[in-house]
Amino acid sequence: MAKKSKRYNEAAALIEKGKAYSIEEAVSLVKKTSNVKFDAGVDVVFKLGVDPRHADQQLRGAIVLPNGTGKSKKVLVIAKGAKVEEAKAAGADLVGGEEYLEDIKNGWLDFEVMIATPDMMAQLGKLGRILGPKGLMPNPKTGTVTMDVAKAVQETKAGKVTYRTDKDGNVHMPIGRVSFDEDKLVENFKTVYDLIVKSKPSSSKGVYMKNIVISSTMGPSIKVVTSM
Repeated sequence: MAKKSKRYNEAAALIEKGKAYSIEEAVSLVKKTSNVKFDAGVDVVFKLGVDPRHADQQLRGAIVLPNGTGKSKKVLVIAKGAKVEEAKAAGADLVGGEEYLEDIKNGWLDFEVMIATPDMMAQLGKLGRILGPKGLMPNPKTGTVTMDVAKAVQETKAGKVTYRTDKDGNVHMPIGRVSFDEDKLVENFKTVYDLIVKSKPSSSKGVYMKNIVISSTMGPSIKVVTSM
């Protein structure tokens, strides 16, 4: 186990072990305990009472945070015809068709989000083994397979985040940056929390919201109360 730095230990000392804080208290602490020299990201992890081995208990989708994430993502749109100009006008960083698919086949992955029109998915499907493990394959559930490419690009640029349960039943999402005002981080968190609550699978039994923690990049984890 890697030894924690003195700065990390000093930050962790501000957090009471085992205590679950209100989101307002937790956000205040996450700002105080961030001691890196850059504007750290703030993330939340929900530990859920779901069994991801069952398809009906997997959570997956996307949401636009009211205050964004503080980071603009590099967007590639795979489309043809009029949709190319539509995507460019909406602010996509890269727009094209077969030429980008060929580049990806050769190992190029210099983008963070891919949006595609449905008519391009048959060709994209052949790249599933490359895009899938990186989480870059467009999916209708996250709004990245759509004919409304302008809306998809604008929402992604405005702070749209995707989520899905991992193999242990956790959902990990960004909610902003340490530089955000506390009320903006709280609002982003509550938007995500409400979404997770509403997304509870009907087949999930027992305690659904098991644990919630927030943390900054390289900062200590802070436990948050599970009922709002």
